[in-house]
Amino acid sequence: MPLQLDQGFLFAFLITLAAGLCTGIGSVIALFTRGYQPRVLSLALSFSAGVMLFVSFVEIYPKARLAMTAALGSRAGHGATLLAFFAGIAAMALLDRLLPQHPLPTVTAPPERNAQLPRSALLRTGLFTALAIGIHNFPEGLATFVGAIANPRLGLGIAIAIAIHNIPEGLAIAVPIHQATGSRSLAFSLSLASGLAEPLGALVGYGLLRHVFNDVVFGSVFASVAGVMVYLCFDELLPAARQHGAHALMMAGVVAGMAVMGLSLVLIS
Repeated sequence: MPLQLDQGFLFAFLITLAAGLCTGIGSVIALFTRGYQPRVLSLALSFSAGVMLFVSFVEIYPKARLAMTAALGSRAGHGATLLAFFAGIAAMALLDRLLPQHPLPTVTAPPERNAQLPRSALLRTGLFTALAIGIHNFPEGLATFVGAIANPRLGLGIAIAIAIHNIPEGLAIAVPIHQATGSRSLAFSLSLASGLAEPLGALVGYGLLRHVFNDVVFGSVFASVAGVMVYLCFDELLPAARQHGAHALMMAGVVAGMAVMGLSLVLIS
């Protein structure tokens, strides 16, 4: 059955916007607080990964497969779903190769100007980090939006996971820009702007797909969204969680995220 994109559009867009703007929270943490707790950050990132992995494999991928098999038949539908899933992974891997990396800095105090590094180099690092994160956020916004359109409660779970993920990304943008320029307002603005790529991704996806949505398109988008989310978990969330906390703490966060998301799906079913 084709997805009705007009239903629940405002709710889906608002939670996508809210998730994107959480990069601003990360910049506030970096710019206006004395420090952060690495264990708390590790737990939050791994919890987010647990939510996204569980949702991808238990909810999103099966829904995509059902839509594909309904339109194409069992064998072809399964194959098309698998292809779309790995296409999402491949797209994110390609972005990673084309764009500079954005490692999460360790912040233990409000960032000060670093006299050992040229300000131009720091500014370039911050700007490229903002660009890289903004482009990565584009498919994340589409993932949140499409999930919320298909199932508002499912979309809310995805949005919360993405929001947690976006907080340290905002921190990664704000630190080098503030160190280079000394301007909190510029660092905050660029961090916030990178998050706006998420609602932009939702709007562009909505504009491109609303008139052509059918079971095949729905299945393709959902399967590729699952691939994108799985890639983000293994490429960004889990390595960052491990960097800032013990392995046992990271695993506890992953299991807790899966358990909370699973319980929420049981309660709303």
